[in-house]
Amino acid sequence: MTMTASSLKERSLLGLKHLSSAEINWILDRAAYWEEKKEKVTPILKDRFISNMFFENSTRTRFSFEMAEKRLGAEVLNFSAASSSVEKGESIYDTVRTLESMGIDAGVIRLKPIGLLEELAEKVSIPLVNAGDGNNEHPTQALLDLYTMKKHFGEIKGLKVSIIGDIKHSRVARSNLWALQKLGAEVKFCAPDTMKAPDLERHAPYVSIDEAMSSDVVMMLRVQLERHAEGIMNSAEEYRLRYGMTEERVRKLSPHVIIMHPAPVNRNVEIDDSVVEHHQSRIFKQMENGVPIRMAVMERAMKQ
Repeated sequence: MTMTASSLKERSLLGLKHLSSAEINWILDRAAYWEEKKEKVTPILKDRFISNMFFENSTRTRFSFEMAEKRLGAEVLNFSAASSSVEKGESIYDTVRTLESMGIDAGVIRLKPIGLLEELAEKVSIPLVNAGDGNNEHPTQALLDLYTMKKHFGEIKGLKVSIIGDIKHSRVARSNLWALQKLGAEVKFCAPDTMKAPDLERHAPYVSIDEAMSSDVVMMLRVQLERHAEGIMNSAEEYRLRYGMTEERVRKLSPHVIIMHPAPVNRNVEIDDSVVEHHQSRIFKQMENGVPIRMAVMERAMKQ
């Protein structure tokens, strides 16, 4: 079947900013379906070839996608820029076109340059799934976050969600903001001045750490230390004391509050070591929920 441009675009997942609440809910519902399946493999994507194209390092996201794809019976090709011709100067576009020419049916892609993914999607004839592009969006992370919240609270509408940390460089914060607001949640940010994103201030307010801790969901972001070699704060310990999920702050949380983090975690920076697996933490549950969410996303990408 020859896909039209519109149906191809609908099957791609480039971000959540322009995805409807109905589409988001469909993915959440299908994730629930896949989570309930007892069989390890349901080969609805048998004889389909999917390439995971990671032009930026990742472990959890790539493995989660690979597990999801293999559970659907797909043939998986993993591509890492660290061992590829991109290091020799071949452009990302040429690499994607090369893999497309070899016959892949869909591509999962992570890259650093903002805006490039949308350009690629216009030029290729396979659906693309965004596994993180620069500090723009990380849609499947936000979807698994929503799924985790919905499983715990029953629904998203009416929830108060605080996102704390390096908002400026966070694609996770952006995807969560767009999706949570579409589904009726109230979003607040908390960050040092140097980590605030001015472009997001009109969408959600910045609040104090004490106010942020009073939400239903407290989402800690990874402090991207590689982006802040100098000048962010005097030390990681200062960040922990002012903005981290410390043991002291956890003791003050209401019992119904859940703690989230997209991982990888800087233990004893944004969250104390002992809190990572605290009974109110959902960090490893988020990782677990990533597989059914990505199964739903890949099923959607391959719909005929």
